[in-house]
Amino acid sequence: MINNNINIGVVGLGLIGGSVAKAYKNTDNNNIYNIYGFDADEAILSFAKLSGVIDGFLNIDNNINKCEALFIALNPDDALEYLEREGKNIAENTLVTDCCGVKRVICGKCFKIAEKHNFIFVGGHPMAGSHNAGFKNSRENLFKGASMVLVPPVYDDAVLFGRIEELLKPLGFGRLTVTTAEKHDEIIAFSSQMAHIVSNAYIKSPAAKKHKGLSAGSYKDLTRVARLNPDMWSQLCMANRDFLTAELDFFIKSLKDYRTALVLGDINKLKELLGEGSRLKEELD
Repeated sequence: MINNNINIGVVGLGLIGGSVAKAYKNTDNNNIYNIYGFDADEAILSFAKLSGVIDGFLNIDNNINKCEALFIALNPDDALEYLEREGKNIAENTLVTDCCGVKRVICGKCFKIAEKHNFIFVGGHPMAGSHNAGFKNSRENLFKGASMVLVPPVYDDAVLFGRIEELLKPLGFGRLTVTTAEKHDEIIAFSSQMAHIVSNAYIKSPAAKKHKGLSAGSYKDLTRVARLNPDMWSQLCMANRDFLTAELDFFIKSLKDYRTALVLGDINKLKELLGEGSRLKEELD
């Protein structure tokens, strides 16, 4: 049995990056993964090293040019800034992917950086997470069974897709979804960003401070993602503001239909609206 030593770089050791590192360190396949990490918070970086989650620090002088793959788990602005700064130090043919929740702005710039410096960039978005952020909440099974969205530079390279699939196996994804940056951002405006905005706006009701003892599962479900990272989510939403605004316009119009039925005392219209939503949810499930 041959054990291959594979060097993996992880930039950003928060919930996502920390979980990437932990998944590789705890995999039981035939490869030995050497994980090199970088984080702006030196305390987190040191703790990750002391706890054995990473084997060393990712830097120019030591090992960034020795990594077979590099995961950039930063906010969109920081991810772009990092790759623009360090692109020249990444070895030729290294597979680089981000973990950002928007793809047009990321892929549009990173494909060009990769082409300039002769490494391979594939846009990535792991469809997994938690409202509990940070390295302390990262875990080796965060991605187990989840979908990994991929936006490749080309769509007809079987060798590249084979390499990506093999590389991602230790993370435990249940599905790899290949799409375009445009389609990703269009759908994610509905499936993720809208959910966060609606939840965040809903919790601002004055009634939120009075709900103790008068709420149950529906309140918890709707407010779970109201607690978020404002810096990250403002970047994600602004980068996708065209698709997100369109979703908001549709949602606001729909809410007005419910409001009109209530104001007019039109129980039949309200019943119709509620029935439509219920049937659609059943169909989608």
